[in-house]
Amino acid sequence: MTGFSVSLIISNFSNVASYLSPIFDTIPSKVVPAQIEKVVSLVSRTGRDLQRYDNSGYRQVVGCVPYRYKTQQVNGTESKEIEVLLISAQKGKGMLFPKGGWEIDESMEEAALRETIEEAGVTGELEEKLGRWQYKSKRHNIIHHGYMFALLVDQEFERWPEAEMRQRKWVGLDEAREVCQNWWMREALEAFVDLKCHIKEVGIEV
Repeated sequence: MTGFSVSLIISNFSNVASYLSPIFDTIPSKVVPAQIEKVVSLVSRTGRDLQRYDNSGYRQVVGCVPYRYKTQQVNGTESKEIEVLLISAQKGKGMLFPKGGWEIDESMEEAALRETIEEAGVTGELEEKLGRWQYKSKRHNIIHHGYMFALLVDQEFERWPEAEMRQRKWVGLDEAREVCQNWWMREALEAFVDLKCHIKEVGIEV
């Protein structure tokens, strides 16, 4: 492409932008966010160039137990029940909680939120750290340290980076215990339940 062609394209683009700018200015500011508020970037981080390892060579991964409160009527009395969000495994059968590699250019909390958006398409208020678990990857024969957080979901996106390869499902705690395929994630779930057990005092079922 010649320098003249590039200049012409840039010039034409500028003319179009100048023409459209007054049109965009007439659109109420609330209209555009309403169309995109449930859509996030459709690109996941890939590769392990930035992957974080500890001094023993253990890969560091971070994830969340996403949850919400479901209101229901029991014998004429309103109560709240906790539901957690599970996603399908990328390979193989079973369900699990969102998690992924903690990279060197982000904090642990940032990694937990990013992985949850990429894999499950939800975000919200990141709460307590539930603990750390050591496990061995079945696919790569590498030891991992897995950190899990509680995440109170306040936004669920219709499209997210891994929507084409994963299913997601809100379930009660009993069903989550049955279908979650990873032992250490089941332990993280129990840590979550123990952490929230005081909620029973205010009428929320766990």
